[in-house]
Order: sequence, then structure tokens, then C-alpha cells
Amino acid sequence: MTRMPPRTNLTNGRVAASKGVAFSSNPILQVKLPAWRSRFVLFVMFAAFVTLVARAFWLQGVSTDFLQKQGASRYARTLELPATRGKITDRNGQVLASSVPVKAIWAIPDDVQSAPPEKLRELARLLEMSDADLRKKLDSDRSFVYLKRQVEQETSDKIVKLGIAGIETRKEYKRFYPEGEVMAHVVGFTNVEDAGQDGMELGAQKTLAGMTGSRRVIKDRLGRVVEDIESIREPHDGRDLTLSIDSKIQYIAFTQLKEAVEKHKAKAGGIIVVDAKTGEVLALANMPTYNPNNRSVLTGAQLRNRVVTDTFEPGSTLKPFTVALSLDTHRVTPSTVFQTSPGKMTIGTATIGDSHAHGPLTVAQIIEKSSNIGTAKIALQMPPEEMWEMFTTVGFGQQPKYGFPGAVAGRVRPYKSWRPIEQATMSYGHGISVSLIQLAHAYLIFARNGDIIPLSFTKVNDSPIGQRVISENTALQMRRMLETVVAPGGTAPQAQVPGYRVGGKTGTAYKIEGGKYVRKYVASFSGIAPMSDPRLIIAVMIDEPSNGQHYGGPVAGPVFANVAANALRALNVPPDSSVTNIIIPKEPLEESM
Repeated sequence: MTRMPPRTNLTNGRVAASKGVAFSSNPILQVKLPAWRSRFVLFVMFAAFVTLVARAFWLQGVSTDFLQKQGASRYARTLELPATRGKITDRNGQVLASSVPVKAIWAIPDDVQSAPPEKLRELARLLEMSDADLRKKLDSDRSFVYLKRQVEQETSDKIVKLGIAGIETRKEYKRFYPEGEVMAHVVGFTNVEDAGQDGMELGAQKTLAGMTGSRRVIKDRLGRVVEDIESIREPHDGRDLTLSIDSKIQYIAFTQLKEAVEKHKAKAGGIIVVDAKTGEVLALANMPTYNPNNRSVLTGAQLRNRVVTDTFEPGSTLKPFTVALSLDTHRVTPSTVFQTSPGKMTIGTATIGDSHAHGPLTVAQIIEKSSNIGTAKIALQMPPEEMWEMFTTVGFGQQPKYGFPGAVAGRVRPYKSWRPIEQATMSYGHGISVSLIQLAHAYLIFARNGDIIPLSFTKVNDSPIGQRVISENTALQMRRMLETVVAPGGTAPQAQVPGYRVGGKTGTAYKIEGGKYVRKYVASFSGIAPMSDPRLIIAVMIDEPSNGQHYGGPVAGPVFANVAANALRALNVPPDSSVTNIIIPKEPLEESM
């Protein structure tokens, strides 16, 4: 019989397990941990919990405003709502400047970098720039960069169709000038921000500009507006501006000035037409000029508004003011005779002269023949202070208040420093400087029966009140004398106008360069039409005529005549003379310089 092996150990293990003895009771497997470790773990967990509570309190309580701003900066945007700039029109409502909608193309460089190369090349082509220039603009650490401003709507639509992420458009306005170079120096122009830079665009900036608006929106990561939050400020469009300019007369003046500058190969020229009844500027033009719609290439000569900003010695156009003062103070009459022979006159160590020896001349003939000696003798009868007051009262040497930017004061030295020779030369327009607009303004005293009113570049509805300078009788006497200047015996028969009685005064003066007179000339003419009931004052200046003639009569006189003839007809001013044939001597009288 086979015997079974002993089962004592197995039985003992089962018995021990049944009695609840742990396996780890084995001395080899037992792990003993110190009590401080459990406490440390508990402390760390408690500290972490306190830190999280404190952080939550900081974020939800103390830093709420900061975090909200940070979040809003990533999705909320303030959009500018541009205001439309007011239109500029002439006195009859013809638009001279208006705003047309265009787009500004801008980019978020980080978003654009991933665009396909072929789309970027097409974008550069539409923006009329090279690939290198486009990538240079996009290689920026800024979150916003303009690629091009004032892009036409058609081009902007093509750019949008490219679907390039990060390329956005913004509505803005571009100024358009229908009359182009004809009105350039009157209207001026704006910059890319639609702010006036010159002319009436600058002078009336506050009136025209209006006020931009803004609104808050939410945009997604692609820059699309997904929600309109609020309107912060509504835009207010600028007010329209009605100028005193008459487009028809402006075109006449511009074309006649341009022809004269080209004919006489002159450096430059200017013309201004003033309504003698209201003081309104009906036309103002300069040569050279520019096209405000295309200013890619501009020079200082093109931008200069010579009528307003340039001064020159007026020469003989100033003689009527000296004579008018003497008449008004009863020192002379139109028939008072002065001896001008032998055509030369020495005052101190200096000698002045006439272009011709005239002999005895009446005051009226002194104006007709433009005698320097006769005018000087009249001036030296008067105290310097009276002449200075006359000049400053009509605006010479005074800061103009025309509401037009860049207007200059000219120069009239204080009378206390005048020497006799200086008083003599200033009486016929040397040693004094004026602008063409000042000269035209001053001639109002002859056209308006002795008073002067402010000039205006905006339309005038109510007749202004004038300031008396000379008597009505003196103004009438001066008009009669000025009318003889354009007669066959005067210095400007070329200024005659068929069907109208006109008058004026020629001027020819040397230019000053480096403090010295040089043989370069400024030819001018300032005239009134018609003489029976003055309506227009027209002043013309031709700078450095160099085609054989340089006197005011033959150079500037015809410009006055052509502008006066056409402007009077445009204004429906009835003729006041039956004379239709112009008589011009073969050798017209040259004025004294």
C-alpha cells in the first residue's frame, strides 16, 4: 500500500491565513514609514489648495478689468466711421471739389505670410508695386500695416476676391477736382488723410472736414465682423463751401494768362479779377500751375500762389495813390502843371529820370505819360506821414485778412526813416513791395468812389460797408485820368476794350536779387472796367518777360483787355461806349521806370 507525502506545512499556512495574519507580517516584506512624511504631504496639498483659491480670487476679483481688456483686445475692435468732406462749389453751384469713396488696403502681416506665392504676386500687381516692396511691407512685427491708400473701388474688389487671409479694406475718401489746373491755386488740395494742404481746402479746413465717428465691433480670427457692440460716436459730414469764384471768368483769366506767359517767354505770371461792388474775388490764376488730381511730380514753382504769396515792386501802378492823396488834400488839381524837363532830377546824391523828356505836364498828363519826375515833385510837397497813412490804409504793408492761407503783408518802411530820395521813389512804386492781390484790393478806392471794402473768397450775400479813404470827387477825377492811360497817347493803348470805357495804370519794375537791382523785369497792369459804372478790377503781373518786350503796356495790357471784354459779356454788363475800333499807335509811349 502506497503512502501519501506529509502535508503539514501547507496545512499550517492555510490555518495562519484563516486566522487573519497579513502577508506583510513577514519581516522581509514589511515597510515602515515615518509619521512626518504623511503630515508633509497633507501640508503640501493644503498649501496648493490655498494657492489655487488665492489665484482664483485674484483673477476673478482683483484682475477682472485687466483680463477683460486683454480679452477684448483680441476680439473687439473700434472701427472709425469716416465723415464725408464738404463739397466746394463756385458762386453758381458748379462743383470744384468733391469726395469720392475709395478703399485703404491694410494687412495683418502674421496672417498674410502663409498666403500662396502666386496670390501675393497678384496682390502686388494690383497694388502697382513690386513683389519685393510688398514683402518688405509685410515683413513687419506690427499687427497692422497699410499697403496702399486711396485705392479705386474696382481694384479693391479684385483684391478682396483673391481671398488672402489677413488682407483687409477700410473705407475712406479721395478728393476729386473737376476743373483741374484751372482752379488749382484757388481750391488747393488735400493729403491722403483728406486734410486740406493748400488753397481754400486749407483755409476752410474746419468747415469742410466734419467729424469722424466710431463704433465697437467683435471680429473673428479672420478679421470678419461677427457682432456690432455699440456706436460710440456718429460721424458728422463737413459743410459745403460756396466760393465767390465764377468758373466762366476763371477759365477766361487762366487761358489769357497762360497765352501771355508763353508768348513773352516769361518765368511766371498771375492775374486776379475782383467784383468792385462786393469785393468778391471772381477769378485768380497763376502760371506755372499743376493738376491737383495728379500730384506725383510737383515743384515749388508750380505750387506757389504768386497772386497771394509773392511780393514785387509795383512800379508806376502806385502813382495813382500819390496823385489821389495830393488831389484829396487840395495841394494840386488835375490841371496843375509841373516842369519835368530835362527828364532828369537829382535828389541828394541820387538821380531819377523819365524814359522820355516830356517838358511841362499837368497832373492828368503825369498819370497819362507815367512821369516819374512829375510824381516825385507831387510827393515831395507832402509830409511822409501822410503818404505812409495813405499806403497803409489801402492795405500796403499790412497783414491781409482774406481768409486765404499764405497771404503776405508786403513792405512799407516806417515814414520816420524816409529820406527825400526814398519818399520820391516810393511815390512811383520803388522801395516798396506789394502782392498782386493787395494791388487789386487797393484799386477799389478808385472804382468805389473813394471807399474800400474787404475782399472775400466766399460768396457775399449782403453788400459790405466801406471805409472812406478819399473823397468821391477825387475818385472820379482819378478814373478820368486812368482812362487816358489806355488812350492812344497813354502808355497802354493795348488795354482798350471795344464797346467799353476802361482805364488803369501800367507798371514796370526791375527785380531785386541779392539785395541789388538786376536787369530782369516785372510787367504789370491794374485796371477798372467799365469806367461809367465800375464793376471789375483786374490786376495782371508777368514775371520776367524775355521775348523782346518788358513794359507793362504791351505785355500785361492785352491780358487785361481780353479778360475784361469776355468777363463783362459773361456778366451781361451793358456796353458804355460806341467805340468799336481799337487805335494803337505804331510806337506807343513807354512808361518811366
